[in-house]
Parts: sequence; structure tokens; C-alpha cells
Amino acid sequence: MQLGLIGLGKMGFNLALNFKRNGHTVIAYDTSKTAMERIQAEGITTVSSVGELVQALPGRRVIWLMVPAGNIVDILINNLDDFLHKGDILIDGGNSHFKDTQRRSRDLERIGVCLLDCGTSGGVTGALHGVCTMIGGSAEAYAHTKELFVSISVENGSLYCGKSGSGHFVKMVHNGIEYGMMQAIAEGFEVMNKFNAEFDLASIARVWNHGSVVRGWLMELTQRALEKDKNLESIKGIAHSSGEGKWTVETALDMGVPAPVITMSLLMRYRTQMEDTFSGKMVAALRNEFGGHAVEKK
Repeated sequence: MQLGLIGLGKMGFNLALNFKRNGHTVIAYDTSKTAMERIQAEGITTVSSVGELVQALPGRRVIWLMVPAGNIVDILINNLDDFLHKGDILIDGGNSHFKDTQRRSRDLERIGVCLLDCGTSGGVTGALHGVCTMIGGSAEAYAHTKELFVSISVENGSLYCGKSGSGHFVKMVHNGIEYGMMQAIAEGFEVMNKFNAEFDLASIARVWNHGSVVRGWLMELTQRALEKDKNLESIKGIAHSSGEGKWTVETALDMGVPAPVITMSLLMRYRTQMEDTFSGKMVAALRNEFGGHAVEKK
């Protein structure tokens, strides 16, 4: 498939390489000249504007947006409006709020353009080697692009979730669960560190990842972070939140669904910005390992 890609940040850049490796032809655009030059060096064509990108695509255009959630998505869609034709497909692969996605989808339907929302998980490594994709929007538009989603995802790692907003909703809840899991890992390792600062925490994470109930990718990342820095002494225990945990809690409250673990893990993110703790260091280190999120050094 030939597609356009707007946004060459940490995720977008690796996704472009993933698209290419799986036989898709990518035309890319980013406001960063450096990012454009880097992707050109990988053999991917770039253009100088979003209008040029749309015009370079033949037939029914497919354009993947990989930019931060918020107003920038609306600005991009407004800039694309003048160039899109009936039947064209926009894919929002970022972490947009599902209600914003539903609104944008309704607006685009008026001009016959389809918006698919794609919750994209797996971090920067997954973006390069195989993501987990959760897709919402028009079933017909999804059928047209299904091969694209399946090809860049790990085996059994792509799912059409339903109507507009469903993909971003499922990804939002996924991130809320992620908050709780990371906080539990962080608190457990803080207890062990407090009990015995000489514990080889990296080895404990390694052994837990072989046959224990809590084995998994986050435990692998825990081991990796601790191997780099035995007691995480080089970083501050400050962990910011991207917004999806907060949205999950707000949505749960709106629906009357108790979500105490996710809620407390969100509050603990805020606490890390007030006082330096080992659990804060652990969450910050894990976010850096899977998503490349910056850590604050001492």
C-alpha cells in the first residue's frame, strides 16, 4: 500500500521504517528538517508540505497522523481539508482522547472522509519491530486498510474494535492498566530496596521473569533499567503522565465504575513531582525504557 505519514517523532520515525520493511511505500512529512533528513537517509521519500503529501498519493489516499494528542491534530486536519477527496482515509495513530476522535470523525464525514482511530502500543521498539494496534471507525475503511495494520503489528496483535473512538478508548484503558502495573512493580521494588539496599534487584527481576506469575515485558524492562543503574541513583524519581491515565479515571467516574488501583497510580504520578522516592525512580525508568520518555538526572 502507498500511504502518507505525518509526524516523524520517536514513534513516527520507527513506524516509517516498519511500513517500509513490510513492503509499503511511504511519503513522509514533519516540521523538523532534521527528522526529514534522517528518514531520507533511510530511503523514504519526503515532501515539503502536507498539501504536497496529499497530492503525491494516487487514488484513494491513506494518511497516517503520528503526532501528539490535542490541538495539533485539529490543526493538521484543518490543513488537510482543502486537499482531501471523498473516500480518503485519515488514521490517527496517536493517543487522542476518544471523545475528540468521535467529534473529528463526525466533522470529516460531512466531506466524505473517513477517520480511523488507531491505539498504538509497544513503545518505540514495537513501532520498529511490531506494534499492537487497536482500531476504531468505519468498517469499510478498516477493510480497505486491514492489511496495513496487520503487517506492522506482531502476530495476533491487531484488532478492529468497532465504531469511531473505539480504538482510542481501548488504548486509553490499556494505558490506565499500565499505570497500575508499573506502580505495583515500583512499590514492590521500593520495599525490597528499603529492606536491603544490597539486594541485586536486576537479578530478582530476571528470576521473576522466568516462570513467576508476574513475568512479562514490564519485568524485562525493570531488569534492563536496574542493570544500567543498580539502585537508580543517577535519576530523579519524577514521572510525568501523558494524560491517558487521567482520562481513564475520569471516564470510569463518569460511568460509575470503581477503579481504585488505576486512580491511586495516577495520584502517585503526581506525588513523584513533589518528593524523590525509589518507586518514583522505578516508574520514571520504566517509562524511559519502553517509550523513550526523558528522565530527570540528579
